[in-house]
Amino acid sequence: MPKRSHLTLALACSVAVLCGCGGAAETAARPSPAASAAVKDKRNQFEAAKADCMKQKGFKYVPYVRPTEPASEDERLRDSGDYQAMLKYRQKYGFGVFAVHVYPKEIQGPGSELPVPDPNADIQGSLSSAQLNAYNDAKNACMAVVGKQVLGLDLKSNIDYFNHMALAHRRAKTAELDGDPGLVELAATMSTCLKGKGYRVPDTKPTAVARRGENEFLERQSAIGREQDPEMAGGPKLTKNTKQLVMPTLTPQQARPYLDKEIKAALDDLACGKDFYAAYAPKAAEVQRRVNDEFAF
Repeated sequence: MPKRSHLTLALACSVAVLCGCGGAAETAARPSPAASAAVKDKRNQFEAAKADCMKQKGFKYVPYVRPTEPASEDERLRDSGDYQAMLKYRQKYGFGVFAVHVYPKEIQGPGSELPVPDPNADIQGSLSSAQLNAYNDAKNACMAVVGKQVLGLDLKSNIDYFNHMALAHRRAKTAELDGDPGLVELAATMSTCLKGKGYRVPDTKPTAVARRGENEFLERQSAIGREQDPEMAGGPKLTKNTKQLVMPTLTPQQARPYLDKEIKAALDDLACGKDFYAAYAPKAAEVQRRVNDEFAF
């Protein structure tokens, strides 16, 4: 059974693979082959520079460029806002929250793995506490050097890199998605429909509407985690820019009733947002891809 973990994530995409938004970034408005090659070269350069820096500090780091292509045609269609593909997914997995407990081998979450795992996770896992602290200090120092060298960014640490990327995502999405009059109108129509079905819609901006259902069930999941872990009781909840997710320990049987409720909510969300997602998803995908490319992520 997976061990419970505490994750503090940036809400803006939520930046890392933990949020499962890598696929959307690669769909729609794909760059030219030359541009794609340049981005790939930048990612390789970024990782190679980190490895060289870590080696100079006495640590092993394996250059790792995460997979960026959606795993399947269904995933590509979902990321483009295709209704039938989204319907098929939501009928089984809902928003993809409690499904990580019911289908741990199929959904990225507890018990699942990336298609190409990051070898550095095993390297860090083999270190003692003291060694890991030294490793992280070296990694932070290297990120400051490499961030300036390859990306032209003034970074203080590895976390600072993700914070910069989260901020870039948030700014781009605010300007290009929440500032799009057509999406604003579609989001308002979807919100009215959801309210008519009895759902709370505290924010009608396009980005907020798109994440509303998932965030609601992430918070329900975290509430269970806080109940299981007395140390986290009353801990931080969702805020405007960040959220602390407390991953509970649930068997598939325990998670099933929660997933059933999530599936119903996800299907209602899709029924109200069919037109919204068709317009929003490809535009969000392009913004996501572009910002990730800027950060060689």
